[in-house]
Amino acid sequence: MDNSISITRKTLLKDTFFIVLGIFTAAFGLESFLLPNSFIDGGATGISLLLTTTSSLPLYALIIFVNIPFMILAYKVIGRIFAIKTTIAILGLSLVLAFVHFPEVTQDKLLVAVFGGFFLGAGIGLSIRGGSVLDGTEVLAIFLSRKLGTTIGDIIILINIIVFIAAAYLLSIETALYSMLTYLAASKTLDFVIDGIEEYTGVTIISNASEEIRQMITEKMGRGITIYKAKGGYGTTGTRKEHDVLFTIITRLEIRKLNIEISKIDAKAFVVMHRINDTRGGMIKKRSL
Repeated sequence: MDNSISITRKTLLKDTFFIVLGIFTAAFGLESFLLPNSFIDGGATGISLLLTTTSSLPLYALIIFVNIPFMILAYKVIGRIFAIKTTIAILGLSLVLAFVHFPEVTQDKLLVAVFGGFFLGAGIGLSIRGGSVLDGTEVLAIFLSRKLGTTIGDIIILINIIVFIAAAYLLSIETALYSMLTYLAASKTLDFVIDGIEEYTGVTIISNASEEIRQMITEKMGRGITIYKAKGGYGTTGTRKEHDVLFTIITRLEIRKLNIEISKIDAKAFVVMHRINDTRGGMIKKRSL
């Protein structure tokens, strides 16, 4: 019981740290780069920036107003705890924008687009690591994907296309193009903050030299491995020959080395790689050799 309470407290402190850091990072990106230069981003934040640029309404009020439907939707789609954290995070961002003032860093359009997107994306990513969001677009995307049967990515792209078309019409085509660059910088930074530098890749290997490859992965690369028993089935008649299928997880920095080592053992080995967003437990971290 005590251990459970201790873990809960540590998790709460960790989540609070990430959310607060995310709020100030996003606020810095907005106030020091995007807002003074009338640049926008995608999603709910982009809508708020577009409205504040084309009207006299303050950004801190629009951040809350635009995200109210998404906060309600978060409760229905994801859950009460997530909705509470998201509401606190969005209110916190609004308060920081209202009472904490960051200086304008630069007026260079390219720097504004890139670094404004970088800090905003980092802030949103940190808040997600804390179990909340500062931009409710993804909540809407999850809801619509379930209703319409489309992917979350497709919904987000569609929402952002509408935002950028509106920016091109209400502001200028040049501003809309720079804003697309801001969105790209923000989305890549968000992915980096969530996944980290050690973005993992799952690798499935089928080879007649599976034992030698297994030894290479465990001994030379220092990675754990899982072995599946399987039967092959290919060609016009098919084959039911049994063989071992190897599965391991590596970082993207190790992909080239693994490919080279596999080619040395079996150049005809069948190798499938796919990105893994997160891992827990097991022998994930490289063991010392």
